[in-house]
Amino acid sequence: MRARAITGNYHVTGQLKAKDMADVAREGFSAVICMRPDGEGFFQPKYAEIETAAKAAGLTCHYLPVGGSHSPITQAPKLKKILSVTDGKVLAFCASGGRCASLYQLALQAGA
Repeated sequence: MRARAITGNYHVTGQLKAKDMADVAREGFSAVICMRPDGEGFFQPKYAEIETAAKAAGLTCHYLPVGGSHSPITQAPKLKKILSVTDGKVLAFCASGGRCASLYQLALQAGA
């Protein structure tokens, strides 16, 4: 896992797997956000697997897919809301981390 800080509390990375959740918690994150729709790529783990492992590691987990029928313009206010109610460091992931960084910028401009 190579997390890239966007702010002090918001970081992005590429695809995570269930086995990564314990390391994410050890790195001091309190929540993970999956922005990759299930079935987007070959060998991609399903969100349910990641959610189960995240909860077992003591992390809050959110599913906020971006892509397909989930447009960034509708997901940005949801990200803004998640960030407003989450204490601590957040790690958002997708295939590369790119859409997580872009959605954060869009969320800054989103209405409540």
